[in-house]
Amino acid sequence: MTPVEYLIVALVAGGAFFGFVAVVGVLRLPDLYTRAHATSKSDTLGAVLTLAAVALAFGPHTPTVKTLLLLVFMFITNPTAAHAIVRAADDQGIEPWTTDDEGGES
Repeated sequence: MTPVEYLIVALVAGGAFFGFVAVVGVLRLPDLYTRAHATSKSDTLGAVLTLAAVALAFGPHTPTVKTLLLLVFMFITNPTAAHAIVRAADDQGIEPWTTDDEGGES
């Protein structure tokens, strides 16, 4: 294997890892706000790493430019969509999850 192929494998492995972290965040975290936090960060990073691997695999050709544009699009829209979802939940009055210890004073 060439060094570029090792880099591609490392980027894909990193992307798969952060995708797995996003799935664990959705399954394990208690409410919409924490799930949105976990998925927006880790899913964006996973997608960016994977698309970077695809761009390296294509080499210096036109599909690489398209892949890089898609990477920028994902980098901008994933956090923006998560913010819009959380803001809509806040507008609907959905309360964040808290433990009994935090609200036990009153």
